[in-house]
Amino acid sequence: MRVMVTGGAGFIGRWVVRQLLSDGHHVWVLDNLSNGRRENIQEFRDKVNFVKGDIRDTSLLEQLFLHKFDLCYHLGASINVQESIDNPGETFYNDTVGTFNILEQCKKHRIKLVFMSTCMVYDRATCSSGIEETDATKPSSPYAGAKLAAEKMVLAYYYTYSLPVVVLRPFNTYGPFQKTGGEGGVVAIFLKNSMEGKALIVYGNGTQTRDFLYVEDCAGFVVQAGYSEKVNGEIINAGLGKDISINDLAGLIAGNDSTIKHVSHIHPQSEIPKLLCNNTKAKKMLAWEPKVDLEEGIKATAEWIKTTMIGAKE
Repeated sequence: MRVMVTGGAGFIGRWVVRQLLSDGHHVWVLDNLSNGRRENIQEFRDKVNFVKGDIRDTSLLEQLFLHKFDLCYHLGASINVQESIDNPGETFYNDTVGTFNILEQCKKHRIKLVFMSTCMVYDRATCSSGIEETDATKPSSPYAGAKLAAEKMVLAYYYTYSLPVVVLRPFNTYGPFQKTGGEGGVVAIFLKNSMEGKALIVYGNGTQTRDFLYVEDCAGFVVQAGYSEKVNGEIINAGLGKDISINDLAGLIAGNDSTIKHVSHIHPQSEIPKLLCNNTKAKKMLAWEPKVDLEEGIKATAEWIKTTMIGAKE
């Protein structure tokens, strides 16, 4: 197939691109490189059609979608919670209006849209079985609000125009190619700091829990959702199905508590106390389930970070 991936040079995007290429498809990547990086897809440079551009540029989208794609994976977005608090307009125009622009092209050319949302739209897990797709939402940041608004538009196009769409809500994804600095994920940041002998900074009391999904498992879920007609019009979670507190995660990575430092939370109003995924729907509808447990995923991520650190020194 001819496939478009917005945000394809981002962390999860590059793994989606890798899977699509492995499956034999012709892939176009649209990314403005505000969060993505060219080096993420360097190994695919001879296999992908890369376009540096913005999902808010409707003229560019008009030209790009003349390629008559069979499928569109829409991952391009502003994803930083604090940035959304500081500048909600930028997040809204990227995540909501940008999604509308992609929807319009998909409607015009009758292309299935796979929309990448987030677990951050949920309120909190209230039972041991985890959060289901029908559970309460609570957009406690402009990022979550923009994603939730985009979800509603995506589903509106399904019901109004019979456009094939699916909304995905992956939980906290981590793994190789994730940024290890301020904009990265907590697993990558903790690993890098631990390797450099730095303190592992925990915001708040550290009792908040997260359900960590290894990036290759996430990419497989995303790609499979595009292939399946059964999930059209659906919202689907993906996660490991196990949560861990940030304190315990820090201890697991550090090996002891001596290098763990607690600081005041930078945005406590947007903190979700407990995130635990119920992935039953993904298992039933997509025959998908995660293959990599947290310890194995942390080990693989650590090996990748070590390799990049050695490469940076050479």
